[in-house]
Amino acid sequence: MRGNPVDLPAPSRAVQQRTAAVAQVAGLSLRVPAAGLTVPLGELNEVDGVIDPPGFSSAYLVRNYGTQLAHAGLGTVFVVMHSCRGGAVCPGNYLTDLAAGTSSVAVGADVYVGALHYRVTGSESVHKPDVHADAALWADVPGRLVLLTCLQTPAQTASVDNLVVSAQLVTTR
Repeated sequence: MRGNPVDLPAPSRAVQQRTAAVAQVAGLSLRVPAAGLTVPLGELNEVDGVIDPPGFSSAYLVRNYGTQLAHAGLGTVFVVMHSCRGGAVCPGNYLTDLAAGTSSVAVGADVYVGALHYRVTGSESVHKPDVHADAALWADVPGRLVLLTCLQTPAQTASVDNLVVSAQLVTTR
């Protein structure tokens, strides 16, 4: 990651306290070999409709949506991360083809969340204001992984869409 300064509006103190991010989950990582991405995996909670990763160099499991890693075959595992603009590089930047405005991770690519092995089944762009109401995105589907990040723009202007990469569980190693 490149440590360029990032300036984001902070959520309220009450939301920050209830989000209770965990810096890293037992040494686990998110790996997307085809994209050259390997980052630590933390955890956080969605609070009052806000999912805001607390760091710019990790990915985060969303504890109170879908299912936990131990039960990945029974539901959807949600992993969120930041992508950055202005020359900064965050985990989500590895998943984005900036010029095309799409995912850089092809269908069939491998994704590893801790010891779990997933294979990418597709990706889509979702308008940020619509993310919270997208029932298909938040559905709890057995064996599914959802990676969610901002979809940056080639003009380096504010991102108005989120990139959603979906994958299906292959093995639990």
